[in-house]
Amino acid sequence: MIFEKPSLRTRVSFEAAMTHLGGHAIYLTREDIGLGSREAVQDIARVLGRLCDGIMARTFSHRFVEDLGRFTTVPVINALTDYSHPCQAMADLMTVREHFGDLAGRKLVFVGDGNNVARSLAEAGRKLGVHVVLACPPGYELENEFVASLDAIEGAGSFATCNDPAGAVADADVIYTDTWVSMGQEAEKEKRVRDFAAFQVNPALLARAPARAIVLHCLPAYRGFEIDDDAFEAHAQTILAEAENRLHFQRALLNALIGDGGI
Repeated sequence: MIFEKPSLRTRVSFEAAMTHLGGHAIYLTREDIGLGSREAVQDIARVLGRLCDGIMARTFSHRFVEDLGRFTTVPVINALTDYSHPCQAMADLMTVREHFGDLAGRKLVFVGDGNNVARSLAEAGRKLGVHVVLACPPGYELENEFVASLDAIEGAGSFATCNDPAGAVADADVIYTDTWVSMGQEAEKEKRVRDFAAFQVNPALLARAPARAIVLHCLPAYRGFEIDDDAFEAHAQTILAEAENRLHFQRALLNALIGDGGI
């Protein structure tokens, strides 16, 4: 397990999942291996492929994860990059299906930044029949090239962007939020807090949504910024189930990739 960024849920869920399956996880930090600095990514990939049965990487650079996959012979899992967070998105949609009983036709409104989580939810939603809407301030949308690429994904889901969170949640099944300031964006904090001020998930916004709507947050939550205490606590049950589902999805993923394939 290669970590360039600190982690609670990703580390614990992957390490616990591997333990549950009878295996063992090794935790490596940036200081341990110097990914791409002390040692070339391709050398690390080839060595780990000879020593381990799989590699999980949580990095800033998406290219590092791609290079690990290119140069090793064992499965490589993207546990988060600045570009995407697929394991989180799958645990999220697992939570939605658990709550509603299905995914097809559900509307998920991501209120916040067009970030790695929003990108992965857009891709997963397209495949699994979920209609994903990104409600963000102007200038924080996902890039046009990425949005155009969604057309190549087979599935009944859709993706749209708007700048009106209240209008977007009016018929939402799921209201999702995430930090406004991701790791590596600390220098932009003051501007981002100002730009996102009208995009907080709070009782006033939830009052515009149907009573059936649930709230999700990939955590950590910065209360008083992207979500307030009242909204978080009112939906803590589903948010914590979402965190727990990281374990269940990753246990299934590891079993499929390096186990016997049975669930």
